[in-house]
Amino acid sequence: MCGIAGAINGSKKLNIARCYESLARRGPDQRGVWSDETCTLIHTRLAVVDVENGLQPMKLRFGGEDYILVYNGELYNTPELRAELTALGHIFTERSDTEVLLHAYAEWSDKCVEHFNGIFAFAIWERKAKRLFIARDRIGVKPFFYSLRGGAFIFGSEIKALLALGVEPEIDGDGIAELILLAPGRTPGCGVFKHISELKPGYCGYVGGGEIQIRNYWSLTDREHRDTFSQTVEKVRALVLDAITRQLVSDVPICTFLSGGLDSSTISSVASLKLPELHTFTVDYVNNDKYFIPGKFQPNSDSDYVVKMNDYIGNGSTNHRILLNSTELADALYDAVDARDLPGMADVDSSLLLFCREIKKHATVALSGECADEIFAGYPWYRDPTIRAGEGFPWAQSTEYRSEFLRPDYNINAAEFVNSRYRETVNSADVLPGANSVERRMREMVRLNFNWFMQTLLDNKDAKVNSEGLYRLAVI
Repeated sequence: MCGIAGAINGSKKLNIARCYESLARRGPDQRGVWSDETCTLIHTRLAVVDVENGLQPMKLRFGGEDYILVYNGELYNTPELRAELTALGHIFTERSDTEVLLHAYAEWSDKCVEHFNGIFAFAIWERKAKRLFIARDRIGVKPFFYSLRGGAFIFGSEIKALLALGVEPEIDGDGIAELILLAPGRTPGCGVFKHISELKPGYCGYVGGGEIQIRNYWSLTDREHRDTFSQTVEKVRALVLDAITRQLVSDVPICTFLSGGLDSSTISSVASLKLPELHTFTVDYVNNDKYFIPGKFQPNSDSDYVVKMNDYIGNGSTNHRILLNSTELADALYDAVDARDLPGMADVDSSLLLFCREIKKHATVALSGECADEIFAGYPWYRDPTIRAGEGFPWAQSTEYRSEFLRPDYNINAAEFVNSRYRETVNSADVLPGANSVERRMREMVRLNFNWFMQTLLDNKDAKVNSEGLYRLAVI
């Protein structure tokens, strides 16, 4: 959607042109930079709402302070926030959520994140206080990487932006272990490269005086379920409909992914009620019907369901079937790694990149059902008692095999490295007192999926979608 970057207390001249280039595909519509003697903020924009306005870095003078913002994301409760802030005396001059977010920070300071319903990563410089506020959304849809070294703080939407601003591309034993033993996942907060970290989902904080102080403003907590079955159905229905409807706001063309699965089918169905002549997009592979093998993850091919959904939606909708072959997938592997800055899921990555490249020819905004399986327990390790009871990451049981690729001089205990990450995650799961063993294990599974599998999918989608100048709204 957009790209943000910047630095405070930098000791050498920043290569802003190179940083622009590194983020160009995320934000092809506009570029902006703001700087003073301490801080530099950089932005590249993909315009979706209020195209003529919403320019960044955005400035606001309020209460004797000068605030400067760079922001990547979208606030789905913008109208409600604007009304609340207007009642408090704030004056708005445009329709963008960027202006609303900046006023929200001026009014509520770091508590503003508790008011937001949306996906975001942003930084706000307080010029007089000489401090930078940074924040990332609750789930981690929008990325935020940073490096703090020698008093200098450098941040960006992508690792390549940090490298463009002078962070050295070094890697040590821990980084090698992340790539060989855990990839395509990453330890939460780890940027793989030496001296590069990632702000964790649900975290915010301040940078100033050569130090960073961050706090966890939101985390998943276990609560007693008191609703009846019918109440639960209605509440889930209302939440899903609200999530989809709020993400249909755009001043540029919108389309949907349509794989034939429940998540993308639900989104396409709801979107078709609001958007006449909806365009849906489906990816398929040459000879997939011939070589498809059912498994626990995908017991049947989705193509039949795509046809059924097209017939069901009707209303002048058009489905675009993007057909890819093996040669195209192989040729796009390098581009896929460049987009993500790290090795990922091989042909899964390259197919998504090629898919998004085709979609961009027709639309700028694409809704997908990413992470529905994590939220609604769609994976075998939720349903299969044997898989669920197994120790370790249920989707990654190949540590012994992977360890064979580690050079002995790194002196890495592979089993200990992976197990420590696993144990740290399950131990962090919030579980109500008195929960039985099955309930406890399900809470652990949810935590594992939130912190690991879901983050991998969000990383992948963000990199591939944004590398093609496409804006994806994740319905989760």
